[in-house]
This record gives sequence, C-alpha cells and structure tokens, in this order.
Amino acid sequence: MIPVILSGGSGTRLWPASRSLYPKQFLPLVDDAQTMLQQTVLRLAGSQADGRSIVVCNQDHRFMVAEQLRAIGKQPAAILLEPAARNTAPAVALAALQAMRQQDDPLLLVLPADHVIGGRHAFHQAIARAAAAASEGKLVTFGIVPGHAETGYGYIRASGSGEARPVAEFVEKPDQATAQRYLESGEYFWNSGMFAFRASVLLAELEKFAPDMLHACRQALDKAESDLDFIRLDQAAFNDCPEDSIDYAVMEKTDRAVVIPLDAGWSDVGSWQALWDIADKDNNGNACKGDVLCEDSHNNYVQAEQKLVALLGVDNLVVVESDDAILVAARDKVQDVKKLVNRLKSAGRSETRLHRKVYRPWGYYDSVDNGQRFQVKRIVVNPGQKLSLQMHHHRAEHWIVVSGTARITRGDDTLLISENQSTFIPLGVRHRLENPGTIPLEMIEVQSGSYLGEDDIVRFEDTYGRS
Repeated sequence: MIPVILSGGSGTRLWPASRSLYPKQFLPLVDDAQTMLQQTVLRLAGSQADGRSIVVCNQDHRFMVAEQLRAIGKQPAAILLEPAARNTAPAVALAALQAMRQQDDPLLLVLPADHVIGGRHAFHQAIARAAAAASEGKLVTFGIVPGHAETGYGYIRASGSGEARPVAEFVEKPDQATAQRYLESGEYFWNSGMFAFRASVLLAELEKFAPDMLHACRQALDKAESDLDFIRLDQAAFNDCPEDSIDYAVMEKTDRAVVIPLDAGWSDVGSWQALWDIADKDNNGNACKGDVLCEDSHNNYVQAEQKLVALLGVDNLVVVESDDAILVAARDKVQDVKKLVNRLKSAGRSETRLHRKVYRPWGYYDSVDNGQRFQVKRIVVNPGQKLSLQMHHHRAEHWIVVSGTARITRGDDTLLISENQSTFIPLGVRHRLENPGTIPLEMIEVQSGSYLGEDDIVRFEDTYGRS
C-alpha cells in the first residue's frame, strides 16, 4: 500500500499554538520529540503501508513537510503542492492520479497528518483488513469504536457484522441525546477521515459522481511543474476544481463503501479539550506541558512555551502561553476558539498566520524586539543554506554574527565574517547571506527604516524558487 498523507489542514481551534502558516500537523503537540506529521508516518513502520508516501499539502508548507520528513529519515515518493484549499476529495484524487504514474494500480491508505493513534498493533491489524477489502474493489473507511456519546464528530452507521461492514449511512454531528442513542445501539462509529482503496476504483467512482472535479485534477497534474522536491500543480486548472470532501463527493454515494471498526486510542486532536482528554494528568486532573505550577487547581490544560505559568484556585480551564499570545478559556468553550481567530483575521492581526519565530527553508528567524522605525531579529541559517539575493526599498540592516561563519554578498563585494564581527547593508543595496560552514550560523539583525514589513523584499535569485 502507498500511504497518502493529507497535510492541508489549518488547525484553527488549536490557536495560539497552531497558525495558518505553521498549523498543528507541524507541531509536537502530543510528543515533545516528534511532530504530528512525523508520528503519522512513523506509526506505519511494520505495517502493509510501510513505504514511501505521497504527501498533499499547501504550497506555503512545502519546506516544512520536506524538512520534517528528512529529519526522521523518510523520503516521500512525491509532495504535491495545492495552490488553494479545495477540501479532501481533490487532494485524494490527485494522490490517486499520481500513484497510478508510480505503480500499476496500487492500493492507497489515506491518512490525515494530524491524528493521534495510540494502539499501533491494533492499527496495523485494521490496515491489513482494509487492504484485503480494498483488493476486492471496496472503498474502505475506518470507523472509530465510540468510547462515549461525542457530539463533535460525524458518525457512520454500519449494517451487518464482521471485519468489513457495508456502510448504511453517514450522519452529521449529532446533538447529545442522539449521540447517546448512537452509542447505545452499537451500530454507529465515529467518522475518522481515514480511507483505503485501490487507486483505479476510487478514480472510477470519481468519474461517476464528480467528473468535473476529476477532470480539473487531471489537468492540474498534467500541467504541473517539478520544483526541487515538489510537484507544483497548475494553479489555473486547480482553481477550476470544485471544493468537496471525499465523504460527500464519493463515500456517501457509492455502493462500494465498507467500514472497518478501529479501537486503537484514536483522536483527531481537534481542540484543546481533545488534548486534555489524551494527555497524562497529575492527581488533580491537570495536564501540564512546559514550566507550569498549579496550586489548588483541578482539571486544567496548561501549556507554557516561554514563561512560567502559575495557576491558583481555578478549575476546568485551558491556558496556552505562546511567544506572542496567551489563550485563557473554559474547557467547555474551546470549540469556539475559531471565533477569536476570525476576529483577529478581521482586524488584520498577524497572530493568526505566524508565530514570533518564523521558519524558512534556510532556517528561521525570531523577532526579538520592534519599534516604530526599528526591528531586531535573531536569525539562524542551517549549514550549507543561503537566503535569496535581495534588496529593500525602505530599510537598512546591520548584521552581527553570534556564532558560526557568514558569507555575505553586499553589492559587488563578497566577505566572510565570524563570531563578534558585523557588517552594514545600506538601503537599496543587493545582498545575500550564506552559511558556508558545518554548524548553524546564528546572528542578530537590526533593521531600521520607514517600513519594516516582510513584503519589502525584492528577490533577484533564490535557491528555493520563491518569487
């Protein structure tokens, strides 16, 4: 089986940790050592889907996907870049089309990049059962055995019994009384958003039920361009693609759908409440991550990234401290975090898109301080990497090397500077920063000028294909 990893989500309800340009699948929310994307790939080891994956992601996330997979020693078969969000059906269609170019009608295992599955052995067994059913022409969905009457998930009603049960219907998120009835009936499963099928079968059903979508996806892939390690889909063709989920586009209409029950400690980690549910807790029910002190406090979720966070005499809260924002919410209200994000977006606030630390293909920068006409950044350039050859219309820059060695292009000059040395880049001068060494280059950049926005960059040459 070829694993297909869907990595296009934005994780809005996990703000302020998750941002649109650095969403939850790229964060170590559950395991401090690995991100959710990395865990999704690594948990396939030893299963029938333990192979090179096809990843479908937003083009803005491409370097994070490539770097995080490289960090765990995984080379994907393809990384498909979506120029716009079109939900899961087009993403799955593109992966199936790409898979058919790589193999003769392979089996596909479709997995979101941001789920948690605790029971790896049970998961692998379910994958094997799904592979058998998919080999017989079935479109398989994994139904999570419900542990409680949950109102935050859609449900699948199965008919009959056995390992692969025919799907009777998909139902939307229920109210509490209906969810309780579903739980008691034993016929309903949570809709996991994970699937398995043969590529040709999925494409045939798309041709039947969503021909316009399939045509647009074919055009987008046929006209795609290779860009470093990525396949950049044709934007004009993909923009014509209808937006729909794989459930609505195919699974609810086909007569080939079956559901395989899965009881393996699954969570879609869709909210801070979901993280509290699966987290280790102290004797008072507090789930704490980072430098946290709780006194006479109970059943809280607390995450501290930069500072000590202390709770005194409070219960059932979510407190999340990040480098530039703090969320304090009642645990039973965290589904409404998206409302806060929408208000921030309406106000044009950058906190919905970026953290203070911003990752780039060459490394990252951290905005340490800023004022009306100045900004201070800590810049880290990975060994062998370099920034674009660029210039600015509105700002000058002063660079001080803290550790490592920098090769600097400044106008017609090239110079090497090392620890405790500095240089100045005047406004309007072409310049480039490189790390020719074998250790990370760390430096402080002081910008000064009338406008300090990131859009004041004119690129003349770029290793990473950015305009």
